[in-house]
Amino acid sequence: ENRESDVVSTLQIGIVGCGVIAQQHLKALRDWPLGQAAAVADVREEIARKTAAEFKVPKVYNSAEALIKDPDIQVVALPTGIRSELAVKTLKAGKHLLVEKPVAMNSGEVRQMIAARGSLVAACCSSRHRYLQSASVAADAIASGVLGELRVLRCRSFSSVGKPAQNVPPPWRMSKKLNGGGLLVNWGCYDLDYLLGITGWRIKPKTILAQTWSYLGQPGFETFAAPGSDAENHYAAFMQCENGAAITWERGETLPQKAERAWQILGTQGCLHMDMLPGKGNIVIHDQFVAGEGVLSKTLWEGDENWETVHLGPVRDLSEAIVHKRLPKTTLENALQLQQITDAIYRSAERGGAVNVEEC
Repeated sequence: ENRESDVVSTLQIGIVGCGVIAQQHLKALRDWPLGQAAAVADVREEIARKTAAEFKVPKVYNSAEALIKDPDIQVVALPTGIRSELAVKTLKAGKHLLVEKPVAMNSGEVRQMIAARGSLVAACCSSRHRYLQSASVAADAIASGVLGELRVLRCRSFSSVGKPAQNVPPPWRMSKKLNGGGLLVNWGCYDLDYLLGITGWRIKPKTILAQTWSYLGQPGFETFAAPGSDAENHYAAFMQCENGAAITWERGETLPQKAERAWQILGTQGCLHMDMLPGKGNIVIHDQFVAGEGVLSKTLWEGDENWETVHLGPVRDLSEAIVHKRLPKTTLENALQLQQITDAIYRSAERGGAVNVEEC
């Protein structure tokens, strides 16, 4: 008899790559009852062995393929980079999958993952910010119907240009070849996952008009991108959605303006204001229309939130989904929707006109 406790004790997780995010996955698996880090892999063997020793991981591999072939490994967590090819190999090997964000270089690659998944559980790390308590409060408020019929989902997030960068940024960060794009794929998937996720994935964009911009080639910005960079650091999009809703979205980094950020959900009876990022004194505010009085505001939740919660979430959520036979926060189907929107934004910017999401 295979009891649930037996499954929990034998859920073995392999981590590919030993970079910053891998360290967070390994921290999340410390003393985690639903699974354990059983292997790490990295082409930098010295780094892999050092990481394994620090986190008491019993097996070390110098390639992702070797880890994936290990018959004892049940779950594989992948980094960015060649994630799509490795994701398909992982699923074809019969392993559950956690893929880093962005989920892929394009929608076609996500469809390949879905085709290979079968009955396995696969999730994407773009869900990170929905593990915060503020996100749960916002999601519950929306699900209760207190906002009425949803009309507009908004995101505005900008960071300022600073002093010249001391270290050369990683080459993939603004590379169409290495990462599929720039800021849109690096951070955009978080915004989309957050907005669509807390609304229960009920908002489905159908037509998108967008523009992207880059500081590349502008005087004074030379140190903020690796040589050979060719992608965007600023974009804006307007999305018409099914059932009459809309999304207005603008994000930029290294901009000549003061920092600003806001996420809002507007309905026929009220509006929610919240912050997707963790921080001290985070707050979820509900503006509500009251007949005869106008709009009254109240605080639904206030508290401190930290990045640890953001980073611990994905691998723990996936292990819970496997053990308890439920869907993870962000499925491959959800990730495909995010990728289709991303592809449509790039296509709209290139064409100089609106694009139907179903084309992507």
